[in-house]
Amino acid sequence: MATTKRFGPKKRDKGINVTPFVDVLLVVLVIFILTSNASIPGIEVNLPKASNSIALEKPKTKAITVDNNGQVFLDAYPVSLPELEDRLRTEKATNPDFPVIVRGDAQVQYARVVEVLDLLRRIEVSQVGLVTGKAQG
Repeated sequence: MATTKRFGPKKRDKGINVTPFVDVLLVVLVIFILTSNASIPGIEVNLPKASNSIALEKPKTKAITVDNNGQVFLDAYPVSLPELEDRLRTEKATNPDFPVIVRGDAQVQYARVVEVLDLLRRIEVSQVGLVTGKAQG
């Protein structure tokens, strides 16, 4: 009668166990995906600085950007003021309480930003925010 050994150290298979490594990589991938989608679409501008700023970032937020040449962009797409008005009126018809943020370059003429704000007032957008950078110091 042959006896089998039931207790004692088990013989390990040869090779490296990669399961913990794959688990860590999946967690890093999920964190990367979540943080990469956390921005508002738009173009890069040099923002003026303010001491306190409140974030209005929501999934349906519309971003209006005025670059240093005075060109107006709606979510990174260049538009004229009449086109901007048409697109915002269309958005207001489907979602009456959508928030809008206005990002103006620090070097842009103040009158161009006022034209955009006046347009938002005309079409009665109630949630408007001005984006600023953090003050140094």
